[in-house]
Amino acid sequence: MTILLYDLVGENPAAPFSPHCWKTRMALAHKGLDFKSVPTRFIDVPKVENGASKTIPVIRDGDKVIADSFAIALYLEEAYPDRPTLFAGDGGKAMARFIERWSQTQLHPFLGSAALLEIHHRQDEANQVYFRDSREKRYGKTLEEVGEERDAHLAAFRKRLDPLRETLGQQPFIGGQSPLFCDHIVFGALQWVRVTSTYEFLDTSDPVQAWFERCLDLYDGVGRSFAAAA
Repeated sequence: MTILLYDLVGENPAAPFSPHCWKTRMALAHKGLDFKSVPTRFIDVPKVENGASKTIPVIRDGDKVIADSFAIALYLEEAYPDRPTLFAGDGGKAMARFIERWSQTQLHPFLGSAALLEIHHRQDEANQVYFRDSREKRYGKTLEEVGEERDAHLAAFRKRLDPLRETLGQQPFIGGQSPLFCDHIVFGALQWVRVTSTYEFLDTSDPVQAWFERCLDLYDGVGRSFAAAA
C-alpha cells in the first residue's frame, strides 16, 4: 500500500516547502518507498487524520499514522529494515538528534525570519491571514519589519555554518561517504528557503552550497525536481 505524506503547501499545491516535510520526503526517497503527497495548507493541518497532530509532516502507512519528522524516520527504519538505512545504528540516531537540535536552534531562526514575507506571499488569501496573524504575534513585529533585518544577520548565519564546512572538508556528507537522515535534516532547512525565497543565503563558492547541490541530486533528483523560487 502506498504511504501517504501530508505535505505543507501554499497557494500552489505542487510546491511543498516545509523543512520538516522535506526531511520526511527525503527519508522516504532514501528508503526507496512509494508514497503519495497529500497537499495540506496551514489552516487545514488540524483536520489531518482526524486531528492526529498539531503540525505536519504526518504519514499514514496502512493502519499506522505517525507524526513528527524524526518519529517518522525512526518508524521507517524499524518498519523497513531491508531498505537503505537512515541512521546506520544507534550512534547515527544519536548524531541525528544532535544535528536536529543544531539545525533548529542555529539555522531555522534566521532562515525562517529571512524568508518570512516571501512565504506569506506564497499562501492563498485565507492562509495569508492566518500566517500574518500568527507570525506577527510570534515575532512582535510586522512581517515587513522582520524581513528588513535579514541583511544585518546574514554574516552571523553564515558563520554558524562553520562546523558543517569543517565536516564537509573531511567527507562528502554529514553521514560520511553517503547521506544519512542527519543530511536530510539540514537539507530540509535549506530546501525550505530555496523553494520560497530568492534571497542568497549561501555564497556560490561555499562548500555548504556544493554539499546542498549534491543533496538536490540524490534519489534521482527529488529535491531538484521542485523549482527554486523565482
